[in-house]
Amino acid sequence: MHIRRHVLTVAAAAGALAVVTAAPAQAAEYSSALKIKGVQYDAPGADSNRCSGGNTKDEYLTIKNYSRTATVDLKGYVVKDATGNKFTFTTTHRLEPGDHVKLRGGRGTNSDAGNVVYRQNCNFIWNNDKDTIYLLKPGGARADVHSYTKSANDRDGNGYITYHG
Repeated sequence: MHIRRHVLTVAAAAGALAVVTAAPAQAAEYSSALKIKGVQYDAPGADSNRCSGGNTKDEYLTIKNYSRTATVDLKGYVVKDATGNKFTFTTTHRLEPGDHVKLRGGRGTNSDAGNVVYRQNCNFIWNNDKDTIYLLKPGGARADVHSYTKSANDRDGNGYITYHG
């Protein structure tokens, strides 16, 4: 009987260990109302970062306010990639509950009504093979983070990945 109890104790401990080690593998879910809805990480066509005639405006990140009641001002929020390329929302841009904004590359006129903000930079920010996207709150805390690889996350090969529906 003593051996059987020892085997059960070891099996229970191994099961608890499996649960403990499996937990960190799950993606972290942050408590922010703002989340990354999706990313067009690979702009259609051949990449051209020319400010005139290039296609950086076709690379974009969609950020959505998933709150049912709170309006969120994007001023002070930061979007950055794995190597530290970043964009900071420096002006007021309010997202009503359920509203979204497309953060586009290239130059253009920001529009609350058109739900668009331009990075005013003609360089691409997202890598076409793999990258990590960080959405940071004004104080620097993470609002949302997603990593991708073209082979694992873009099954249809269209350069767009959806994260939160």
